[in-house]
Amino acid sequence: MLAATAASAESRPGAPGTKQLPLWELGVGVAALRLPDYRGSDQATDYALPLPYFVYRGQWLRADREGARAVLFDTQHLEVDLSLAAAAPARHNAAREGMADLALRVEFGPSANIEFWRSDDRSHKAELRAPVRAAVALEHPPRGVGWTFNPNLNLDLRGIGGGWDLGLESGAVFGDRRFHSYLYGVAASEATAQRPAFEARAGYAGWLARAGVSRHFERTWVGAFIRYDSVRGAVFAPSPLVKSEQNWTLGLGVSWILSVSDRLVAADR
Repeated sequence: MLAATAASAESRPGAPGTKQLPLWELGVGVAALRLPDYRGSDQATDYALPLPYFVYRGQWLRADREGARAVLFDTQHLEVDLSLAAAAPARHNAAREGMADLALRVEFGPSANIEFWRSDDRSHKAELRAPVRAAVALEHPPRGVGWTFNPNLNLDLRGIGGGWDLGLESGAVFGDRRFHSYLYGVAASEATAQRPAFEARAGYAGWLARAGVSRHFERTWVGAFIRYDSVRGAVFAPSPLVKSEQNWTLGLGVSWILSVSDRLVAADR
């Protein structure tokens, strides 16, 4: 999530507002995070983690404030890419006592991003993004645990307040039966007097809103984000594993840029 607030790097040679920037930047830092065990949990975990900093401004491979992705198709108003996301493991959760822990999870898949507004200087833009991702639990061995779909509106404002970048995002969340079963299903063998069996189904999984702010100094990057999740009305809301209809996720990080490419490319920022 912090990586999603890193410096933007869209490579559109010759476009208004572009400048010559290093092809890549590499650094390291630290991050502090507070993450709910899962959407709908009433427990959260605090993390202090190393924060790798990597920006790549390639034509087809990019790692920037919009995430790490491979661009498959790119026009003036439409980009199709392969994107990546991740979710922390959940261990020692009281609602899941006697059940298997939730493993570290990675999600990847295509996203269609439709730009419907951009300022004349290309510093601000609004997009509709529609990522579809397959989820894989990193167990022994790794196994697929379903699919997610998160259409959202994204507003990206760069260079405000003296050089800060601000990203705002909000949208609905959907999942298939297998994904919801992994997170919220309770088998008959796992049921107790306080935790009845529950069979999850596919459909609406609530909505989320996120705000992230970052600033790129000469050799330092700082960023922070806040995310709000609601599972009110979700198809799995009756699950005994849903203990809260809303969650807050927070993060703060700082990275020091140690090395940059000698090769320059045209990029927005």
